[in-house]
Amino acid sequence: MKNLKKIALGLSLVLTLTGCGNKKNDTNSNSSPSNQAKTEDRFADAKVIKIGVCGEKNEVLEDIAKRFEKDTGKKIEIVPFSDYNQPNEALKSGDIDLNAFQHKKFLEDYNKSHKTDIVAVGDTLLAPMGIYSDKIKDVKEIKDGDKIAIPNDPTNGARALFLLQSAGLLELEGKEGDAITLDNIKKNPKNLEIIELDASQTARNLTEVAASVINSGVAVDAGFVPTEDAIYLEDKDDPAKAIYVNIIAARKEDKDSKTIENFIKNYYQTDETKKLVEKETKGSEIPAWK
Repeated sequence: MKNLKKIALGLSLVLTLTGCGNKKNDTNSNSSPSNQAKTEDRFADAKVIKIGVCGEKNEVLEDIAKRFEKDTGKKIEIVPFSDYNQPNEALKSGDIDLNAFQHKKFLEDYNKSHKTDIVAVGDTLLAPMGIYSDKIKDVKEIKDGDKIAIPNDPTNGARALFLLQSAGLLELEGKEGDAITLDNIKKNPKNLEIIELDASQTARNLTEVAASVINSGVAVDAGFVPTEDAIYLEDKDDPAKAIYVNIIAARKEDKDSKTIENFIKNYYQTDETKKLVEKETKGSEIPAWK
């Protein structure tokens, strides 16, 4: 009996040590989502948290990152991407920890089409989409047969078409938020030629078209101030625009992280950030948190 008890005790110790070893590896791993402990805050001991963005002008996020690092010792590394297809792929694969580039509707459609479960963990800004031109000063100057560029991804493409309808240039089938395409154009009285481009190219191709529908971030990167330079801008007070509120997104297993909650609630969603957004964007982007 004594020998049996010793064997049982030995097995128990082996199993206990093995379990602790696996748990430790899961908690510290930062390279693959499948290796992360789902019940603990893996960012608690992290020294660096990577946030993916689109575009090069990130003064607001850089300021937030400095405040966060000063108080917590954790560095926020901002990782820029060149187009909207990359940050969610990088988040899914574990190359980054969070991203802050997309609105709610974009993420909803991305999850459906890619069978992913990326989640929104905090609202950031509402960035109105606008119509821009280097040839005309008013949408009323758009002529028969003019070329109009819009983003080619499903959510921003549909958003752009509804903006053109709001400007009186098109009549569409469907309502704001519907996944419409060029096939849903019911009336095109000026026979406009709608050209679909990658969102990052809509500003760069202004010389080739009469006007271009450009996302706010892309417009700012191109040197525009949306509230001053757009010839037509989305109505920021329209309740239907709530689906276009930008967000910080995370993998599902990180949605309850206290570290990320602290970053969002106590550093991003603050009065200090609101003042900086107003200063840097000249009112072009609107804080969307309550």
